[in-house]
This record gives sequence, structure tokens and C-alpha cells, in this order.
Amino acid sequence: MAVPSLNERERRVLEAVIQTYVETAQPAGSRNLVNKFGLGVSAATIRNTMSDLEEKGYLYHPHASAGRVPTDVAYRVYVDSLIPVRPPAATERRRLTAQIATGGSAVEAILRRAAQSLGVITQELGIALGPRLDNAVLERVELIRLSSERLLVALTLSAGAVRTIFVDVHGEIADAAIFEVTRVLNDRLSGLTLRQVRSSLGDRLRDVGPTPGATDLLNVFIEEGDQLFDSALEANDDTVLLGAASVLAEQPEFASVDNMRKLVALTETREKLGELLRRRSETGGVSITIGNEHNDPKLASFTVVTASYHAGPLTGVIGVIGPTRMPYDKVISLVTHTSELVTDLLKENNRNHG
Repeated sequence: MAVPSLNERERRVLEAVIQTYVETAQPAGSRNLVNKFGLGVSAATIRNTMSDLEEKGYLYHPHASAGRVPTDVAYRVYVDSLIPVRPPAATERRRLTAQIATGGSAVEAILRRAAQSLGVITQELGIALGPRLDNAVLERVELIRLSSERLLVALTLSAGAVRTIFVDVHGEIADAAIFEVTRVLNDRLSGLTLRQVRSSLGDRLRDVGPTPGATDLLNVFIEEGDQLFDSALEANDDTVLLGAASVLAEQPEFASVDNMRKLVALTETREKLGELLRRRSETGGVSITIGNEHNDPKLASFTVVTASYHAGPLTGVIGVIGPTRMPYDKVISLVTHTSELVTDLLKENNRNHG
């Protein structure tokens, strides 16, 4: 849909309306805009300009209010061409660094802290998508006995990612056999991506010639390797981590039961959120979708702002979900900075594990 063009006065009035509505959650009136922004024209001129903006689809009247509220189209123009995005304040950068960098170095732990911290500092719902691990490099395999007929296979991957697989065996396997198969798996598989392991596991293990006691256990990996490594990847596919929804629930938009219900439904549909965020991960960079741009009724009241993070082959996104009435300049700046911080932490993990 073509967006009607704006003259300079319309752009200034539109920006003033959006800033007022974002700050107050109340429809913006012409007199209020004159008092707050000046704009160099009378209240009557501003009223006429607001009427023009309404006809062009940038503003609307909520109920019987004399003031106007921005539409999704208005926010899109504001994001694309009106707001200057500046780096976060030094205090905000220090706060994010302190909260995200302190704690466990596993990928999921870093992302969970990032989603929580970003949500609190922006007063939106922090979100993060774990990386797909097809291209993650396998660094180490560990076999751990859980019972006489069950083993845990721990896979240590690049950037500190860890995945586990349960393997069922028939009859008790001797400790020496477990040790030997662990050595073989590390010798033959370390340094490969999970995609390479999954596609060639049988071929890489068939000529090993282990001791008789280890043959049965090794055959489990040869015969069932595809399914075993598929399960390791499926456990990670579209893993969505959320911050505290209570932060978002305090905003005026969620005072109504209907909007609160939408918020709860949104946090419960992790699979849908995963699909949405995965598409953003594949395109990279900063991505902003506003209200009806999502083409999903569940997201029609929300804006999603994300930025991609990466460390070698691992990629995902970090960001926030909030109402369309959002301080876009602050949010975009903080989301971008947080993605860079997560990227730096994951790269540091790579160096430490290398």
C-alpha cells in the first residue's frame, strides 16, 4: 500500500503527536501540542493539519475524544524517517553489561539474562531466540552412565552451547567400553558441525574396529545416530526465552481484560513466536514490525523490535515485544546495543573454548 507523502508541517505535527501519545498514553490535542512544542503556528492551524493527517491515514480519533492517536502507518513513517536513534546512555550500557555478563557462560544462560535485562530496562517484554545448532561445531562428547541400560550423551558445542541426548542400551555396558566409545566419538567427530555429524555418522564409525565390549555400544550410534542427533537439534529448534511479562502488564494498554488476555496468549504460543523470530534471524540486522504489519491478529496490538546476534555460525535474535505505543528511539537503541553485547559474549565464549 502506497503511503501518502507529507509536507514539512505535517511531518513536524505528526512527530509531535507521536511523542505526546508515547509519553502520556492520551490522545494528543492541538492546544497541548502548541503548549508543548510551539511549532510556530496557531492551534487552529495544527487542528487543520491533524485533520489532513487523519485523511491520509496517519491519525485517528479514539471514541469521542477531541485528540488524535497515531496509526500503525504513522509509527512506520516515524521509525523509518523521523526519529534519530542514538546510542544508549552510559549508565544503561553499564547496567546491561553488568547484568548480562555476570553468570553462567552457556548460550541459553546469556540469552535468558539478556531477555530479562532488556525487558526491565525498556519496560517491554524481553525476548530472545536461541541459535539453530546445525552449523555449531562439536567440540567434545561425553558419555555418562545414568543406569544399567541408559546413558547420557553430553555434546559441548561452539560458543559454549551444550546439548544432551539419552541413549538406551540392551544390557549393562562396562565402564571400559564407555571410555573407549567416548574416545572414538571424540576422535572421529570433534571439529565437525552437527549437520556433518548427522549426515555422516555411520560412515565415520564403521571402520573403527573397537574391542568386543565396545562393539554393541558403538553400533547404537551407527544404527541410530541420525535419530539421536535429530533429537539434539529438535530440542533447540525455535527455543524462545521471555523476560517478565509483569513489566509489560503495568502499561496502560493492558489495563483492560481483553488486552491482558492477548498478552497472556502471546506468551503461551512459543511455537508461533519461534517461527516469527526465526524468520528475522535469517534476514539479520534490526527488524521492526508494527501492529497489523504482522498479518497475525494475535500480534495486531504489538510491536516487535529485534536485532540479530551471531558468533561464528551461531545466529539468533534478541529484542522486545510491546504495545505499538512505544518509545521507539530508546527501544531500538537498547535492542541494538544488547545484540552487540550478546555477540561479544558469545565470541568470547568461542575464544575460551577454542
